[in-house]
Parts: sequence; C-alpha cells; structure tokens
Amino acid sequence: MARKYSKKASKKVEKVMRERKRGTLRSGRSGKKVTSRKQAIAIGLSEARREGAKVPGRGKKRRTTKRRTAKRRTAKRRTGRRSKRSTRKSAA
Repeated sequence: MARKYSKKASKKVEKVMRERKRGTLRSGRSGKKVTSRKQAIAIGLSEARREGAKVPGRGKKRRTTKRRTAKRRTAKRRTGRRSKRSTRKSAA
C-alpha cells in the first residue's frame, strides 16, 4: 500500500509539533499561540502542502452538516418553549 503522506510532510508536522511544545507556534491570521494538537497538525500539513509535499487535499466543506445543525437548534428552541408553556398551565 502506498504512503498517504510523504516523508517530507511527516518531518514538517514533527517540526511544528516541537514548536507547539515549546510554545512558539502561532496561528497565521490572528497570531495567537496554538495549544491544540489537532490545530498544530493541520498547520504542519498545510505548510507541507505549500512546499509541494505529497499530502492529500483538505476535503470539501459540506452544506448538509450546516443544515443539520440549524435544524437541531430550531428543534431545541421549540422543545424549550413547549416545556415552559406546559409548566405555566399546570401552575395556573
């Protein structure tokens, strides 16, 4: 089976993880210190991708997940309203 990530990419991630441990790794846009392990790996892979290493693409964003979360929010709001109404009626 072929390697999913090249050696160059794994070295880049390794370097970034060391930076994170030392506390010198910063995010690109805001410049905040990166503490998350997953975020550090993502930064390493994107840097390796920029340098031309063999790294799979980021993947496409899915619209359906946004719709599902929106549906959940509205459902929670509705159930919250119903429970409040039922308690008011029983109290009166």
